[in-house]
Amino acid sequence: MHHHGYLWTGPKERFDQEALRRPPHPEPPPVGSKHELIQRYREVAAEFPTSDLPPLETAYWLIKPRSLVRGTWEEAKEAASWLGERLAEYAPRFASERDRDTTRLARLVNTAAERLRSGADVSYGFYLERPSYLSLAVVTCSPNRANAELVCSVA
Repeated sequence: MHHHGYLWTGPKERFDQEALRRPPHPEPPPVGSKHELIQRYREVAAEFPTSDLPPLETAYWLIKPRSLVRGTWEEAKEAASWLGERLAEYAPRFASERDRDTTRLARLVNTAAERLRSGADVSYGFYLERPSYLSLAVVTCSPNRANAELVCSVA
C-alpha cells in the first residue's frame, strides 16, 4: 500500500463547476436525446479525466494525469506529514480564523495519519482569500478501498 498527494488551488467559481468534478455516467445519453445533453456529456467525458479540478469522490484522483501527483509515500505518517506542511504553508491565507488554529490543524494531521494507516483516503478543503479555494487530498493505492476498480497510475 502507498499514498499519493494532490493539491489544487484556484478560483472558487472554477471549483464550483461540479459537472467537471464528477465522472460521466457510464452510458451516454440515449439516441434521440437533445443535442445540448449529448454535447454536455461529450464535454464532461473528455474533460473529467484530464482536468486538474478535484473530483467530488477523492478516489477519482487516480484517473487524473500523473503530473498532478505532488508526492508518493509508502508510509501513512509521511503522507500525513506532507499534509501538515501544506496546511502550515497555506494557513495564513485561510479565510476563516477558526481554520488557522494550529491545534485544530494538528488534529487534522493526526486524524489523516490514522485514516491513511487504515487504507482510507483523506480530503480537506479550505476557503482562501479573494475567494479562492484550497483542496488537499491523499489517496491510498493498491488497492483503493473506496473504489478498487480504479487503477493506481503511479507505482
